Amino acid sequence: MENSGGVKIESTVVTEEPLISALDIALFVVIITVAYFWYFKRDKQSSSSEKKPYTIQPSSLSSIEQTSNSSFIKKLKSTGRSLVVFYGSQTGTAEEFAGRIAKEGARYKMKGMVADPEECDMADLVEMKEIQKSLAIFCIATYGEGDPTDNAMDFYEWLQNGDADLEGLNYAVFGLGNKTYEHYNEIAIYIDQRLEELGATRVHEIGLGDDDANIEDDFVSWKEKLWESVCSHYGIEETGEESNIRQYKLVDCSEVLPERIFSGEISRLKSYENQRFPFDVKNPYLSKIAVNRELHKSGDRSCMHIEFDIDGSKMRYDTGDHVAVYPKNSSELVDKIGELLNADLDAVFSLLNTDEESSKKHPFPCPCTYRTALTYYLDITSNPRTHIMKELIEYASDPKDQEKLKLMASSTPEGKKEFHEWILRDNRNIVHILEDLPSVKPDLDHLCELLPRLQCRYYSISSSPKVYPKSIHITAVLVNYTTPTNRVNKGVATNLLAQLIPTNDELPQPTIPIYIRRSQFRLPPKSQTPIIMIGPGTGLAPFRGFIQERDYARKEGREIGEMVLYFGCRKKDEDFIYENELQEYVANGTLTKLHLAFSRDQPEKKYVTHLLEQNADELWNIIGEKSGHLYVCGDARSMAKDVHSIIVKVVMEKGQMTNSQALNYVKKMEQQKRYSADVWS
Repeated sequence: MENSGGVKIESTVVTEEPLISALDIALFVVIITVAYFWYFKRDKQSSSSEKKPYTIQPSSLSSIEQTSNSSFIKKLKSTGRSLVVFYGSQTGTAEEFAGRIAKEGARYKMKGMVADPEECDMADLVEMKEIQKSLAIFCIATYGEGDPTDNAMDFYEWLQNGDADLEGLNYAVFGLGNKTYEHYNEIAIYIDQRLEELGATRVHEIGLGDDDANIEDDFVSWKEKLWESVCSHYGIEETGEESNIRQYKLVDCSEVLPERIFSGEISRLKSYENQRFPFDVKNPYLSKIAVNRELHKSGDRSCMHIEFDIDGSKMRYDTGDHVAVYPKNSSELVDKIGELLNADLDAVFSLLNTDEESSKKHPFPCPCTYRTALTYYLDITSNPRTHIMKELIEYASDPKDQEKLKLMASSTPEGKKEFHEWILRDNRNIVHILEDLPSVKPDLDHLCELLPRLQCRYYSISSSPKVYPKSIHITAVLVNYTTPTNRVNKGVATNLLAQLIPTNDELPQPTIPIYIRRSQFRLPPKSQTPIIMIGPGTGLAPFRGFIQERDYARKEGREIGEMVLYFGCRKKDEDFIYENELQEYVANGTLTKLHLAFSRDQPEKKYVTHLLEQNADELWNIIGEKSGHLYVCGDARSMAKDVHSIIVKVVMEKGQMTNSQALNYVKKMEQQKRYSADVWS
């Protein structure tokens, strides 16, 4: 036998043994016992598993709990409801509008429910006719380049590919869009028309909300006429009862263990401590800030170059994608709400849906503290909508404050004017309202129920994964501005990012939750295809990635096509971002032409659109004669529209076409992905 000291040899005595020893008998008994136990135990487990199926418990108290059946029809029937309001929402507004409609249904003896089409079997729409005086309403946003929202994608494809008989289905549609974009409310318009084609009955004409103007006004005006049409169609009358019933009830969670309390996670409890791939909108990656540097050379404005470290995350991105950043509200604003309402922000609470059939049990991850809710989950910096004004009335002790809120909550011309001037024009958020109407003291849990969710912010990625596979770069302007009431409003995300400066010592680096959103903004498949890029200001961001990718291909020895960039800013010596990089790409031949417009370096302002008009021959040579691609990134309201007009004009003149032919040519370019836009309003 071996031990630590070496080898020890023991003397042995050899004796004659019987054929079957006591040890053999013992082993045989053990084997028989184990076999018997295994056989009957397995049988018992098998039978018990048939009686009690294995279930996976939700990983967090806030996760969306679904019933065992996705049939919204069964829910409607079992709860005596006749109204269902579906929403297709990317930022939460459509969901909010859906909730308001469902709540108002009670005034017309139509008990309603809100439903996410992603969680429902939408084929059950054919059974709506089985419910007396039933109505389906769709609040649908159009997203990106005329795309359905993520949660409405399956429903949209079902409508496109299916041929269900929807005779007997009564419906109405309200669309949420933005007129600065080409595909204004395209998805809502399609759904409205397609439902009719499949035999459904339109109870009220489609409503089109414009977020570039006043979508709240559009919605309220449409909603009023909707109920008039509903009364006429079903032969019913308004009860006149105002429904101020709370959707959520307050639950005291002071006894909940600390490890069961949310502290800013989006969905899964402790997800930032225990990160799990894949990362997405409900499970963001907590990225370290690797670089945060100023790009502007002088002046009172700031533009940041920020690099998110994704090394080890397994996250992959493509040039042209977007990165979503989850911000948090400033502690100053959060503390101000606590001060104005004399509330304990560190009290732990939960909001539980009073509708037991609803799949959405909480408005945000619960339980948490009020401080956490106001910091991470609720939007406290945007302009509140009219329904919040209405809910605040009961909390006003001063008659003057009451009357002001009543006026702004009304749909009268005077009320709309007051809301537009006092809320929208003066740019008041909920903190400003509570400051300027000091007698208004809402219960903090009710306020948390009313406020919309804080949304992530999207940024065009300004790097190429070929060159930077372990990091994601963005280019962001710091947002700060003074309102008509002499308050300084600060951009939620950019002001947070400005504070996240990496250190050079052993201290932990600052972090922020992110995920990658795929985009259709892509370089041509062939590197030889010539391209024109138009990106003033931070519109340069995705083109920095495009240029990096083509430069990488050139260095690998591949042939690359012409790359023409139009860039503009105010002053060359102030906000010409990435100047040295761009000049280097020109010098090494990756960037064929660099057209620069500095709007304030001369008496007459000069923009990229002026340069585009001057270079009509070059433009037509690339997009007309060489079938190249054209890209636009930046402001949708004016710049992108002006560029589109110039493109059509150049195609007309250089291509010798009529206006109609030129418009069709440009439209075909868009369909072929030869004309792409990544714009915002």
